[in-house]
Amino acid sequence: MKVFYIDVESFCANDFIDSLLKYRLHGKKTEIYKYTYTNDGKWNDTEKESDMLHGIEIESPDFAFSFNYYPLVSKVCQKAGLKYISWVYDNPQIALYHYTLANSCNEVFLFDSEMYETFASQGIKTVHYMPLAASTDRLDTYSLNSENESLYRSKVSFVGSLYTEEHNFYERMLPKLDPYVHGFLEGLMKSQMQIHGYNFIEDSLTETIIEKMYAALPLDPHKESVSTKSYLYADYVINRRITGIERAELLKSIAARHPVDLYTKDTSFTAPGIKNHGIIKYYLDMPYVFKGTDINLNISLRSIKKGIPLRCFDIMGCGGFLLSNFQEDFLRYFEPGVDFVFYESQNDLLNKVDYYLMHEDERTAIAESAYEKIKKDHNFDVRVGQILKEAGIE
Repeated sequence: MKVFYIDVESFCANDFIDSLLKYRLHGKKTEIYKYTYTNDGKWNDTEKESDMLHGIEIESPDFAFSFNYYPLVSKVCQKAGLKYISWVYDNPQIALYHYTLANSCNEVFLFDSEMYETFASQGIKTVHYMPLAASTDRLDTYSLNSENESLYRSKVSFVGSLYTEEHNFYERMLPKLDPYVHGFLEGLMKSQMQIHGYNFIEDSLTETIIEKMYAALPLDPHKESVSTKSYLYADYVINRRITGIERAELLKSIAARHPVDLYTKDTSFTAPGIKNHGIIKYYLDMPYVFKGTDINLNISLRSIKKGIPLRCFDIMGCGGFLLSNFQEDFLRYFEPGVDFVFYESQNDLLNKVDYYLMHEDERTAIAESAYEKIKKDHNFDVRVGQILKEAGIE
């Protein structure tokens, strides 16, 4: 089996490649040809398309693969008659709204069941639901010892963006935003922050509100996309803003009672009780954080409606204790209070932080239960087999 691997930097890449190389189709060894691809956001590039098509013709692979979906790759694979498998781990993912999604060459696996339901309900036959995974084989190689334990030992930690560093469309929009619309959006965001498990932002944006937002910050769907302005403003502007506010407020509230270690790109963020370590490297340091922390937090990006973020799989795959907001897809595979704990409000979060910091035995039992499930059912070896079988690679 030969894979034409679209080589774009992604968190899952090394683990997935390791599992691909273990896979045997009809007893034959897997070969991987890495095609260097720059994600510059372009959906049309005749020179790049020609070069990729030439590479496919030379290598003669069994299928192409990428993390996240690229319309340009789909166009080339459709022309070449080559199956294109993609596994999406980001949401929002505007490229999914490109007309190429319906190409017969596609097998698109989506980590958020609501993303899958959105496209499948429209009659799109090329999409599948597939949760993410963790490599327990790799994560087991990280261990805390006398030399590094002091660096990573923590009561409570959070690893993730505060959405203040880049793509901050909301702040860019404010100077020109109609005062009434500004007030409406602030109220809308505060309301959404009280609700977990259901996102009503896009449904709440009327045509008038969208027109006013557009006047302050023009965002247009791509001419080859079926996405809407309401989708763009809901997920790329408002849900990002909500997530930034929510993460900052929750971390500050916890830090008022317990020390918090934060790993984020925005090194300027400070608050009493929070130690900001800056950004952390996924493969080099992150597993040590998850292993050394009593309570690992997940505060999901609000545009992830039901899916389990990669962060959660990594935490559980490290044998770490996970305290998360509610995400419906958890209930497909994991049991609350047995494999992880979820909070329903800020007060609930604070109470559960207090409780589980005082009950180490319960934390340990929950973390161990989750680890065993990840190791058995949610590692990359399992996912490779599931993806290839569902994609018809036999």
